[in-house]
Amino acid sequence: MFRSLRNRLILSHILPSLVIIPLMGIAMLYLLETRLLLPMIYANLSDDAILIAEVAQAVPDIWQNPLSAQVFVAGADPYLGGRLTLTDPNGYVLASTDQNYNVFSGEVVELPNLSSAGRGDVIQIQRGAQAEVFTPVIDNFGRSLGVIRLTTRLLSVSEEVYQLRYLLMGVLLLAILAGIGLGSYLAVNISRPVRQVTEAIDTLTQGDMHDRLVERGPQETRTLVRAVNTLVERLDSLERARRQLLANLVHELGRPLGALHSAIRALQKGADRDPELGKDLLNGMDAQTLRLQRLLDDLAGLYDQVLGPLELSRQVIGVGEWLPEVLVPWEAAAKEKGLGWQVQLADSPSDLLADPDRLAQAIGNLCSNAVKFTPKGGQVTVLTGADQDRFWIQVRDNGPGILPQDQDKVFEPFYRGPQDRRIRQGMGLGLTIARDIIHAHQGEIEMQSEPGNGAVFTIFLPL
Repeated sequence: MFRSLRNRLILSHILPSLVIIPLMGIAMLYLLETRLLLPMIYANLSDDAILIAEVAQAVPDIWQNPLSAQVFVAGADPYLGGRLTLTDPNGYVLASTDQNYNVFSGEVVELPNLSSAGRGDVIQIQRGAQAEVFTPVIDNFGRSLGVIRLTTRLLSVSEEVYQLRYLLMGVLLLAILAGIGLGSYLAVNISRPVRQVTEAIDTLTQGDMHDRLVERGPQETRTLVRAVNTLVERLDSLERARRQLLANLVHELGRPLGALHSAIRALQKGADRDPELGKDLLNGMDAQTLRLQRLLDDLAGLYDQVLGPLELSRQVIGVGEWLPEVLVPWEAAAKEKGLGWQVQLADSPSDLLADPDRLAQAIGNLCSNAVKFTPKGGQVTVLTGADQDRFWIQVRDNGPGILPQDQDKVFEPFYRGPQDRRIRQGMGLGLTIARDIIHAHQGEIEMQSEPGNGAVFTIFLPL
């Protein structure tokens, strides 16, 4: 019954009512009786006893004549809050409103010690279920005429207090109903988003993506929903990346393999008999294998990214001697495409603590993009320099550039740009791998581009 969150929340709102309200009721009744009603009853009895004593002191005949005493008692009875009894100083009953006493039978009331009690003093006594007050009646000469006794049954007080149990039960019932209502309302508000999150996760396990959940409810529930939404977005992004990777692989492997297959078939049919044609076919096959090699390098870089932080084999390299060797193949590729190629190295020699192979791969990816996306007759420029404690390498081209809305995406895996702005070649991993390599060297890579004015990529590395 209490396995569900809703039932537990309802119970959590009912239990305080079932426990706290009865305890508070018992404590309230006890305090009401002992701290309020009883002191008030004794105070009223004491005031009445003092008043009766003053009046009785002025009527000395009642202490000598039982009939006069009975008339006096009967006249005062309607105005008193208890039963009135007059006794002589020895406790013999003279007159009483209590039907239990026979004034003519010589009954005696047990008096407390009144020897030290003066005029106006009251002694309060509780005997079982009866509250009693005694006050002596003293004449003007200091002689004791008798005793005034007022009594009331405490049981009637308890009975009056006991009537409050109905009020207590009504309050308890209302509290239980309010607890059920409030607990049900809160339970629905809390359990609904939790149930939605549970259903969303269950849907994810079945491979079905869904729309974002609405964030509502308490802060903890909102955080949970936000985490699930983030998880869904991440999984959806990974699924799109997987599909894009498969599509890119099919596209990029298909073209060089198709070219290789065609060249092999041509050679099998005797194309090698023509030395010039055979040489061209072999050169073409070599170019396609290089293309496949670059593709494998990109996939290897992606694999390293999946495994975690790159492991670098650092060593001190002199940029002046190392960089020109790195740029040689890209200079050849630029000239083969009919592009201008310019390298401007810093005059002051600089040393870097870096992995030469990984860093060459990052710079090669930038140069590859510059050559790939610069049209024939364009210009590619490589610049270097030092800025305080950083060394920078800059690759410029005057190709079509990158649209502003695409500039935040160029470092994302598999992103290759719109069809009408850039040639959709490669896996879309070059810039991603370059960024990861530079970050592994505690460096930064920045990009600047304007549509139609080319792009500038700058690498910053610590000296």
